[in-house]
Amino acid sequence: MPYWLMKSEPDEFSILDLEKQHQARWDGVRNYQARNFLRTMAEGDLFFFYHSSCAVPAIAGIGRIARPAYADPTALQPDS
Repeated sequence: MPYWLMKSEPDEFSILDLEKQHQARWDGVRNYQARNFLRTMAEGDLFFFYHSSCAVPAIAGIGRIARPAYADPTALQPDS
């Protein structure tokens, strides 16, 4: 089973936010390589949740991919 690295800035979306919501979509990804990795992820794969752009960047927790990739609903928004 592959393991993935998902990064987020904790002031935007933290591991605590994910814990409260139990599940969240990963949108707003515009980097082509990262987008391709998202498409490769399969339900049940594990990921490390990495907090970036903060005082102490680090892996904050472990999560599980809930479903296969789907089109990003924010992709065509002009301000995205």
